[in-house]
Amino acid sequence: MTRAARSLGSVMQKEAVRSVSSGVNFASTRFPKYTIGPNNVLIEPKEDPKMPSLKEIVAKETAQLLEQQQRLSVRDLATRFEKGLATAAKLSNETRLRDVASLDKHVLLKKLRDMLEILRDRVVGRNKDDVDEAISMVEALAVQLSQTEGELFLEKEEVKKLAAFLKKATEDAKKVVEEERAHARAEIGNARAAVQRIEQALNEREKLSEIAEKQDLEELRKEVQEARRIKMLHQPSRVMDMEHELQALRVQLEEKSVYAIQLHKELEMSKKLEQSRACSYELEGLESLGSCLRIISQMENGMEMSNCSVQWYRIQPEDGKKELISGATKPVYAPEPFDVGRFLQAEIITGRERVLLRTTSPIDPAAGLGSYVEALVRKPETEFNVVILQINGSDHPSNSLYVFHVGKLRLKLSKGRTAKAKEFYSSSMQLCGVRGSGSAAAQSLFWQAKSGLSFSLAFESTRERNAAIMLARRYAFDCNIVLAGPNDRSSGAA
Repeated sequence: MTRAARSLGSVMQKEAVRSVSSGVNFASTRFPKYTIGPNNVLIEPKEDPKMPSLKEIVAKETAQLLEQQQRLSVRDLATRFEKGLATAAKLSNETRLRDVASLDKHVLLKKLRDMLEILRDRVVGRNKDDVDEAISMVEALAVQLSQTEGELFLEKEEVKKLAAFLKKATEDAKKVVEEERAHARAEIGNARAAVQRIEQALNEREKLSEIAEKQDLEELRKEVQEARRIKMLHQPSRVMDMEHELQALRVQLEEKSVYAIQLHKELEMSKKLEQSRACSYELEGLESLGSCLRIISQMENGMEMSNCSVQWYRIQPEDGKKELISGATKPVYAPEPFDVGRFLQAEIITGRERVLLRTTSPIDPAAGLGSYVEALVRKPETEFNVVILQINGSDHPSNSLYVFHVGKLRLKLSKGRTAKAKEFYSSSMQLCGVRGSGSAAAQSLFWQAKSGLSFSLAFESTRERNAAIMLARRYAFDCNIVLAGPNDRSSGAA
């Protein structure tokens, strides 16, 4: 029994040692291949010529760390030690039961011997010899039982020692497990921090690469634009051809517009003739921005326009609301950008007769004017060459060339370095087309810089005049100022 206990203890010790060596691998050969230098700088090995990408290294090392965390948990080791401790406790219980059984055997043997002693005193002869022999056998059994109890005591002591050893080994194993687990957690935390630093470095590198690509693309775009500009400068004939083509297209468009308007007017006249409504006056001219509308008499004996009272109105196409155009009291009127999309109506009063003339359609915008203005908006200031026609309502005899500056915050009229007028956008400023002035009205505008100072300016073309009005009104609106002609602010705000 002693040999069996000792062999059981040695087997359990070997099993515990074998379970620790096979189930736990504290020195893993799959730990990260790079090293951490001073200031937590990652140093990658240079021996391997075929280095994988940084993302692959991070993914591989993360998987290895997770696998190592599972290996370093050493749950199998603790489970085996606990099983050995349970086996030792079971053996201790069995020994305790054997002690109780041996005590019962001693009591029985003692009672049996007492009974035999009593029986020996009562028998004689051969029966007495049998009783003596039985008593000697009982004594031999008692001696054998004592020897067995001694051996059981020794086994009990060995079991206690084995249980103490297993308990201590279990506690030591738990300490080792906790230490290794803490070490593994620390390593995992360091690895995660390194992974985060690597990811941050990768993100910063990607952002820097994107910024560098955008900068390179922008520089390349600027170089291409500059090359195109230089190429266009070296090919002036091509630019001139394009300008001639545009001019020819504009002329064709104007001819088609005149023909269409003429057909429309003939249709209207035929309708009026059918309705027996003869009119003594009609509107002549293109119904578009950049042209002039003129009232002419249809009858030979008609009354002279100088003896008639004329007033021009704007009419909204949606609700038919009529707005008076202040100062437009001449037979000639040049539409301005504010008239685009609206009908124009002329009211003629000749004595007791009142005649109304209205455009057949809303005023059309000038071709290409919108894109021209959008191109000018990108500049900080736009300059136009002008001639002063009137100052404060009086004719200006000089035909000197001035420069009209349209800026984002102010308007300026200058000649060389001398400023004729320079005013910021304000509620007292007015800007609109010139009312009347014959065929030159389409190229002229009226500018009241401030109270007591106004100019009538003539531009080089109707396109520049309309562009100047649109630019100035747009910049003034950005400054919360509604820039319009006299008595036109309410309609402009609307």
